[in-house]
Amino acid sequence: MTARFNHMIIASHEPEAMAAFYIDLLEAEEVESWGIFTNIRIGDGVLLQFAAPPIEFPPQHYAYQLDEAHFDRAYDKILEQGLEHWADARRSRQGEINRDHGGRGVYLLDPSGHYLELLTGAYV
Repeated sequence: MTARFNHMIIASHEPEAMAAFYIDLLEAEEVESWGIFTNIRIGDGVLLQFAAPPIEFPPQHYAYQLDEAHFDRAYDKILEQGLEHWADARRSRQGEINRDHGGRGVYLLDPSGHYLELLTGAYV
């Protein structure tokens, strides 16, 4: 396989605030922005582009795999900032993490209402 994931546009109410949130939580790199896009880069050179669309948008689900140490730092930030979080996608286990798929995971909402999943183990 030669196909690799390159970039994604994430609909955002406030692109700059979204970029700052992701930079902090994912320890992402701020990169050059242009036009309507506020850009950051995560692992493997993947570009996340935040932009305010001209229409309402439904929430999406974005999952990010972290190593154990990064998960610890991210979860500490979630707790320090008092962010609502859950151990499951159905949001029935509030304030918990899970230990699924040979690792740990947590779900939360980003500032634009998208569902984020941080996990240390891979599903497959």
